[in-house]
Amino acid sequence: MAKKKPFVLRLDEETFAAIEKWAADEFRSSNGQIEWILSQALQKAGRLKKQGQLPTDQKDNTQG
Repeated sequence: MAKKKPFVLRLDEETFAAIEKWAADEFRSSNGQIEWILSQALQKAGRLKKQGQLPTDQKDNTQG
């Protein structure tokens, strides 16, 4: 399992309440939901490679 770095995250009450609700809807903890949101955003932006794939800026563009 990857090592995790603890840190403090300050959120306004409305944002945190929305995250708590979303997490409960998906049977996750609030912390797990925040990790999932960040992971999805990083993958979408091409800043975190998906398992077995390179980030979008490192893909070979020689095809096609």
